[in-house]
Amino acid sequence: VQLQASGGGLVETGGSLRLSCAASGSVSSIDAVTWYRQVPGKERELLARLSTGDATEYADSVKGRFTISADTAKKTVYLQMNNLKPEDTAVYICQGWIFDGRLTVSRTGQGTQVTVSS
Repeated sequence: VQLQASGGGLVETGGSLRLSCAASGSVSSIDAVTWYRQVPGKERELLARLSTGDATEYADSVKGRFTISADTAKKTVYLQMNNLKPEDTAVYICQGWIFDGRLTVSRTGQGTQVTVSS
């Protein structure tokens, strides 16, 4: 079971990006996914979490601008990011708890770079 994050890129201030976190392998269900971001020299920041029952939670820094959602058929969780700011520049990482039919395992994707120009 693997997770792969994608969708990052370069965008101007005020722009939007949609990140994807796709699960592959023996995936029965995705129980929870958390998006983080990492800036060199700073602690990893939790941004958004999608849990069982479609419960969501967001960091104050992104509330109202970012939306986490899932497409269960595609085994993918998205992070829609609107009104991006230069301080959103970071490597974005997804971590998920995935049920493979026998066990629930934790997997972390490799990260995708988001750069917001001023």
